[in-house]
Amino acid sequence: MTSLFSTRQRLSVNKPAVAQRAGLVLPILMTAAIGSVLIACVCGSVSLSFAELWQALLELLHGQPTTLPGSLLDLRLGRALTGFVTGATLALSGVMMQALLRNPLADPYVLGISGGASVGALATILFFGLSWLVDLAAFAGAISVALLLFGLAYHDLRGAGSTDGSAPILLLTGVIVATGCGAVITLMLSIAPDSRLRGMVFWMIGDLSNSQSRYLPWVILAIIAVFAMRNARSINVAAMHADSASTLGVNIGRLRQLLFLSAALLTASAVSNAGSIGFVGLIMPHACRFAWGPDHRLLIPAASLAGGCFLVLADTVARTVVAPQQLPVGVITAMVGVPVFLLQLHQLRRRR
Repeated sequence: MTSLFSTRQRLSVNKPAVAQRAGLVLPILMTAAIGSVLIACVCGSVSLSFAELWQALLELLHGQPTTLPGSLLDLRLGRALTGFVTGATLALSGVMMQALLRNPLADPYVLGISGGASVGALATILFFGLSWLVDLAAFAGAISVALLLFGLAYHDLRGAGSTDGSAPILLLTGVIVATGCGAVITLMLSIAPDSRLRGMVFWMIGDLSNSQSRYLPWVILAIIAVFAMRNARSINVAAMHADSASTLGVNIGRLRQLLFLSAALLTASAVSNAGSIGFVGLIMPHACRFAWGPDHRLLIPAASLAGGCFLVLADTVARTVVAPQQLPVGVITAMVGVPVFLLQLHQLRRRR
């Protein structure tokens, strides 16, 4: 497979140019992130005015909310923050997967890690019905599949295999494992009683309605984002010039292993938190790369912020468009993601 990047994009971007562009782009995205959270807080089946929002915020700062606006803000703010960290996590995982595989179709779910999470979560819902155990089971299932893939494709991840950019053993192994997980998921859905089937389907589609605010996803995102930014130059080399990486001073084997493990941990965190929400990890890296170029020194923070904004706004639509009924957020991301991705492909084709 040809490289993910065009000849024009392969040209190196000097540091001052990247810093100047980041100084313009990142403040805009940060403002958009704050704006998306505010929109999520005021919109719903019961809307809040900005005066009520300010009063509710003061209640939260002083303790437990006692009024209806305070209670609504407590619920909506927690859900918005959960949506933001999940979207940012999926987008960053997508950036890493596309750099690792040098494949434009790579996303956080391409290697079947989300399938392992789904098996763990759905098995818990089906056989135990314990909601508090679902997230832990999903995380354990995702990590188990990631470790299995790492062991089976270790030779390829070391860089001793093909360096044509497709990482064939890892990719094929992931597809096979994902197929096996899909068969197990189908079996569980076919034998599930009606009382539990709806919850299982909603979890698979991706839903933030039952997700809880936790610190661990933020910690995982922050640690891996710092790692990614510190190694952004090496990731540029791995994505654009993998064949000559060793001559440029990059340990490509070690970098591949770290990229895989980081992407796997991010995917496990996101899927265990909100289920399998599609298209965020695919279209956000592409959109940011299309808008601001392939340099990972800018792409990593831009995609993370854009992914968080996108999922917060998608979740706001999901819970307001047919209020008081709520739609799974994965439906909204797919309905937006499909035409946006097709438009990006069309624009890229016209540029060539």
